[in-house]
Amino acid sequence: MQLAENPLRFVWLEVTGLCNEFCDHCYADSSPKGTHGAMTVQDWLSVIEELPGLGAVDVQFIGGEPTLYPNLPELIWAARAAGLGVEVFSNLTHIRDELWTVFRECEVKLATSYYSDSAEDHDAVTKLRGSHRRTRANIAKALSLGIPVRGGVVAVRPEQRVHQAARDLLALGVEQVGGDRTRAFGRGSLGVAPEIADLCGHCAHEKCAILPSGDVAPCVLGRFLTIGNVRETRLADIWGGLRMAEVTADIRAVLGDGAQSCTPPQFLPMCGPCSPCVPSVGHCDPREADSGAATIGAPA
Repeated sequence: MQLAENPLRFVWLEVTGLCNEFCDHCYADSSPKGTHGAMTVQDWLSVIEELPGLGAVDVQFIGGEPTLYPNLPELIWAARAAGLGVEVFSNLTHIRDELWTVFRECEVKLATSYYSDSAEDHDAVTKLRGSHRRTRANIAKALSLGIPVRGGVVAVRPEQRVHQAARDLLALGVEQVGGDRTRAFGRGSLGVAPEIADLCGHCAHEKCAILPSGDVAPCVLGRFLTIGNVRETRLADIWGGLRMAEVTADIRAVLGDGAQSCTPPQFLPMCGPCSPCVPSVGHCDPREADSGAATIGAPA
């Protein structure tokens, strides 16, 4: 598929596999034992420099926990200099003073996961004592600084106070709140190998993810379907290349051409503020993807 037919509008930049939390449902299998991977700062800068020429409009820095990546400020500045919109998906427990300054000066948007209005409940999901207190305090701080925050509640545990979590976010002043359930990827799969049938079918459609290894995946959940590596090949040559064509053909063979539904009851991977997603997408119901409807999913 030619670039004109499928421009690369949005890219997840997974700058680290290191995270200070250890959530059972983590699709990236990140943890305190994770690393920043093989990508150097220059590798990331080279990728960012390429993106506008491929049609990119927005990037989202993810992890792991991206705020633990020491060169995140430099990458944010580079993305803004390239004319890209920037969002950082963070657990908001580890925000250095320098980052607050960068977020404000670069007009960065934030997104975060929030599991309960109860500290005990939230911390049981993250397995990090005090995470609820720090996340909640930093949501409030971001909003007080005029930094937009999107919040998402992922239903992980049967007894989890998901509806109360959503109401707490709204009470804090978070205007965009969505919900989701655990997805069968990473640790959330409980050891089961991921399959194409678990995806939504929109992988590699105007989006891709670049992982700490340099591997390019058709989306953050489809990381088992590598279409190239930016440390070996320019992204411009990967996007629309032979391997990408093979992967997208495999996806179509399983899910159909232009599939609009996920394995129920999952949302589209690029929808909803509860997982790394495209900020410009406002719908959570795959059936409404072509209708222009804009709805926010309620916590499950």
